[in-house]
Amino acid sequence: MLAVAVLHDVDLVPDDDGVGLSSGRHVPWTAIRLALGSLDATDPAARAALAHWLLALRTVAWRSPDDLAARARPVGLPRGHVLHQGQSWIRERVPGGALDLGFGFVGTGSDADRVELLPAGVLEAVIGDHEPLDLWWAAARQYLEEMGTLAADRYRRRPNEPLRPMGDCDVVTLLGAASLRRALCGRERTGLCAAAVPNRTRGWVDLSRTDPAFALVAASLSDPHDRGFPRPLLLTRDEVAMAREGGDPVLQSLRERAAPDPVQALVPRR
Repeated sequence: MLAVAVLHDVDLVPDDDGVGLSSGRHVPWTAIRLALGSLDATDPAARAALAHWLLALRTVAWRSPDDLAARARPVGLPRGHVLHQGQSWIRERVPGGALDLGFGFVGTGSDADRVELLPAGVLEAVIGDHEPLDLWWAAARQYLEEMGTLAADRYRRRPNEPLRPMGDCDVVTLLGAASLRRALCGRERTGLCAAAVPNRTRGWVDLSRTDPAFALVAASLSDPHDRGFPRPLLLTRDEVAMAREGGDPVLQSLRERAAPDPVQALVPRR
């Protein structure tokens, strides 16, 4: 922390219980440990990580708990995603092993309409008490189900269109809503639905009309921050699971016979 103060020009005073900041806030060592994640404190990269963490803390530390509670939103991320903040960020694991849900906050960054994730430990340093977070999550979870209901209504009206964000919830987050999964896995799908969600803004549920390699290629071409699931998903009303690795979808696509040209079909033969 002294190296951060000297090399990154951050005003702080370490003591036995944590770190005092110039704003008067005291950050416990437990929150600092979350900020480091898997980094060793002696690693030079830890200094840059702590400096970034303290700057993120500064952007929200002046906000009141009521203000943060009003801005709290649910965020869903695939496990292993670049934005995933680790175990301490997770508020709910969706059954199936592919999707985790946690807090995001709308309007805390430069874009007033964007939902941002706080680095691990920042929320604990600002709030301290975990009891309010349980109430915040209950409200965020209810908001997710409401957005899922609206997305489900849109899907029923236009089932051939891709899934799109609803409210402050992107498509990956919406998959955490049981209300949407019930609509996607209705009776006509016998309780099971295949989906491709290669990025956080679009998803496709009719894979019979989609190239098998589409999900893989689209995910690889997406920006890492906007990337969704790298492989197709299997959805039920209760679970979100990712298809197992294996096979060669590109080769499978090349082996398939090309679909007939709809224009040529309309040209009368002579």
